[in-house]
Amino acid sequence: MQDNATEVTAAGIARLAGVGRAAVSNWRRRHADFPKPVGGTETSPSFALAEVEAWLRKQGKLAEVPLRERVWQQLAGHPEGPLPALVHTGCVLLLIHERPTVWLDASAGSDARLAAILSGALDQVLVPRLGGPAGPGGRAGRGARGAGVEPGPEGAGEKGASDAGGVHGEGVHGGGVNAGGGAGGVNEGAHAGAVNAGARAGGVNAGAGSPGVNAAVDAAGVNAGAEADRVNPALTTPAVNTSPTASPVNTPPTLHTPHPVHTAPASPTAPALRTPTGPQLLLSAPLLRGAAELAAEMGARQAFEFLLGRHLDANPRQYTLTPAELAGLMADLAGPARTVLDPACGTGALLRAVATRPEQELYAQDSAPELAAISALRLALHSRATVRAAAGDTLRADAYPGLRADVVLCHPPFNERNWGHDELAYDPRWEYGFPARTESELAWVQHALARLTDGGTAVLLMPPAAASRRSGRRIRADLLRRGALRAVVALPVGAAPPYNIPLHLWVLRRPDRAPATPEVLLVDTGRFVGEGRGGPDWEAVREAVTDAWGAFTRAGHLAERPGLARSVPVIDLLDDDVDLAPARHLPPAAVADGAEQLTRVRERLGATLRLTADLTPPPADPSPAARWPLTTIGELARGGALVMRTGGNGGHARVPVLTDHDVLAGTAPSGTLPESEEEAVLTEPGDVVVPVLGGGSVARVIDEATGGAVLGRNLVLLRPDRTALDPWFLAGFLRGTANNRQASSYASTATRLDVRRLQLPRLPLEEQRRYGDRFRALDAFERALRHASRLGEQLVRGMYDGLTDGTVAPD
Repeated sequence: MQDNATEVTAAGIARLAGVGRAAVSNWRRRHADFPKPVGGTETSPSFALAEVEAWLRKQGKLAEVPLRERVWQQLAGHPEGPLPALVHTGCVLLLIHERPTVWLDASAGSDARLAAILSGALDQVLVPRLGGPAGPGGRAGRGARGAGVEPGPEGAGEKGASDAGGVHGEGVHGGGVNAGGGAGGVNEGAHAGAVNAGARAGGVNAGAGSPGVNAAVDAAGVNAGAEADRVNPALTTPAVNTSPTASPVNTPPTLHTPHPVHTAPASPTAPALRTPTGPQLLLSAPLLRGAAELAAEMGARQAFEFLLGRHLDANPRQYTLTPAELAGLMADLAGPARTVLDPACGTGALLRAVATRPEQELYAQDSAPELAAISALRLALHSRATVRAAAGDTLRADAYPGLRADVVLCHPPFNERNWGHDELAYDPRWEYGFPARTESELAWVQHALARLTDGGTAVLLMPPAAASRRSGRRIRADLLRRGALRAVVALPVGAAPPYNIPLHLWVLRRPDRAPATPEVLLVDTGRFVGEGRGGPDWEAVREAVTDAWGAFTRAGHLAERPGLARSVPVIDLLDDDVDLAPARHLPPAAVADGAEQLTRVRERLGATLRLTADLTPPPADPSPAARWPLTTIGELARGGALVMRTGGNGGHARVPVLTDHDVLAGTAPSGTLPESEEEAVLTEPGDVVVPVLGGGSVARVIDEATGGAVLGRNLVLLRPDRTALDPWFLAGFLRGTANNRQASSYASTATRLDVRRLQLPRLPLEEQRRYGDRFRALDAFERALRHASRLGEQLVRGMYDGLTDGTVAPD
């Protein structure tokens, strides 16, 4: 089947052809035979990928679409949307990974034959890998409800119920599809009734008149209605929650099940994923064949990670990403485990960070059905662990009420008011107190504790307000008294979104006995913050946190590490506020080093001042004003002596961004830009970068350390031809005050520089280099002055802190 369904935007066409979007606009105007839009809007039209590819080849602008780009465009332009397409692709990649010969046989014929065979072939892989918990007697075989993926009502908004959201972990806190609580199970038999059916319906995964499903010999029905024959019973177990006419307890509403995955005989509960139907697979056939080619080139697992990563990059505003480094730190704090749960899994990044073990079981739940399915597929491709994932609002419709896991990892949604406060008032999970409406995070904390085995560990990412809000002080106090809260770790600013807040990690353990030494570990890693938005020093953060946690768990106590960590007796925290913010209980870092640190700072300042004195320019000799012939940057650009580029508003490359603030302050690249299809402008050594806002006379020559950064907003890059222009000569003359004044325009609130109007003398290259050497020396002097200023500020602040806390004597 020809791929006529896939659509591509103008930005996608530009990527295919390796040109800018302006070139695509020109083609549309100049070529009458350019493909007509088939969708999108008037301002952002979309085109049929097959027609675009044919036109590009005809014009000689494209020899062959790169395989990665072809598959991505097919996925992004799928008629059902990228998330369903990603689920279909993940199913096929798992089939290729597990049973490549089955795929080769199914794909040997037409697309219609492929679709007809593939649905049944996928069952052979999805049921064993993503099936229900182990048989009777398995640790987690109790009470798992509706694990099917069921989308919400048509037209539902992006944000789902309580734990919906964008991708966080790379998973999500916004972008759910309003799935009903405890979305329905799958694996119904051929004659089974509705999933999680209402009154008089057979139990889960059974039809009203179906015979015993997965029944053990002589076992009574579990959760079975009066008219249902032995449905999913446990071995020699009496009937549980049976009623003559009523449906099982806490059964969600009936959900439509268009095409369930068939039940595996030995699986008592259902996986989170339906096998796609034949018509759905037929629509996706070109994408699936392309994905198979990509898997042959780079591996099935890597192909799925590539496509998922591209989708996350293309939709940055829909997802709240959690860095992989943070996921790894959370997994390290939790330690090795056989059974792990993430109740707000997103795309499974936290579970993916867990160290693999034999016979490992990974449990996941998310309110967004497609993301729960993606999480299951991603985890199945990543390891040989048994994967079980469910769709539904975790707090309102927990899919694993009987689970007792070794570890719980969670990045819950923050500041949710509609988390189920009114309907969950008497929920047995609130062992430490009923959370206030504004304390949704404390509801997630108690849910995690309720799903742990005795002595199990939970690690949750929390907003800092949860450690100090008065509305949560009673629950925090009870967590401390009973020994459930073991550590609070303050992360540096920029560790995870929202990037302007230092988030916390809470480490909890389900008490199995009264703590012998009731102390809590408090760690503050704020000192490891990176410059701007470049992210923290993760290596230093990880080393500091794991070292403190390891020492604390071994001894039950940690000696004071001023400014970094200490263990605090619980009794010292049980005041009126029960404030757990680490910074309020740790002495400042200056206390740790005291006068010794200040002495080192003073020595560095002295050395820098001596260097500054050596770099001080010699006395200026008077000379008559020079009358050079002048040219402008615009004329040089038109003549080819330099290339002029403007900073963009986005890009698909994840590299540091040089901002206008970085240029003005002389610091390293520190910014970020939203992910988009726009091609980013990358700097190279020898480029000259000029800010266009603010009215300052500034120009910066890019060095080896800064080269490769993305050019940020409100910056213009000048790339001189080295055979005609010296970069330092160019930058030096651009900084002239009079030069900037004549090239600036003034608005009511800002000054804007027209770089094309900046002037430059026409001088021979050798003369340019003479000036360039002098300008380079001035730049080194300026950087030394800045460094001395920063050291001076550090010394002054340290002296104030030392004098006020008693670590430095006044004489």
